[in-house]
Amino acid sequence: MSDDWISRFQGLSNLPERIRGILAARSQVIRMRKGTVIFGPGNAPENLLFLLDGTVRVQQLAENGREIVLYRVQAGESCVMTTACLLAYEDYSAEGVAETDITAAAIPRTVFDDLISQSKEFRTFVFSAYSRRITDLFHVIEDIAFQRMDIRLAQKLLDLGKGGVVKATHQQLAAELGTAREVISRQLSEFQRRDWIKQSRGNVELLDEASIARLAQSEAA
Repeated sequence: MSDDWISRFQGLSNLPERIRGILAARSQVIRMRKGTVIFGPGNAPENLLFLLDGTVRVQQLAENGREIVLYRVQAGESCVMTTACLLAYEDYSAEGVAETDITAAAIPRTVFDDLISQSKEFRTFVFSAYSRRITDLFHVIEDIAFQRMDIRLAQKLLDLGKGGVVKATHQQLAAELGTAREVISRQLSEFQRRDWIKQSRGNVELLDEASIARLAQSEAA
């Protein structure tokens, strides 16, 4: 297989030629459709995926049915949950779903184990990506524990708004923010009362983005 995909990952493109050759020869480019469950709780990882195109949503499912989006894997990244499970020889405790059609390079577990033990450069790449994502997860925990929900919702609406419209249900927004749907519904109703938004089925139209932005930035005040 061509090693063209390796050049899309800065840490991999700097690896010694021998290691790049192993990755190219023993990897496989795979494609999955939007909505595919890539991994789930109780499953053991068979490959480390380097995402070439698309987005993967990694979410935690609670016993009561609630879910929280932990992070997203974008093109040019690998999944820290998979890395952790490969290193610890443990099954997944979260779920990864293709949020769009995706293309990825799959590195078999045996290759991952060999390179982790043999290549300092590959270890550095893996653990650097791991540490960055762990830091992101700490920020998620901090936000859930300490930040006001109205501020977090305002930030999320601005993040997700495309052309002034957020295409998401109350349940999806609740999963993004790690809270209950009822909490999101109450807060959106308050935003609507202020004429900041207009709601319709599966859509939130942003009528007053300036006011929403002021609220989103108010944590610094």
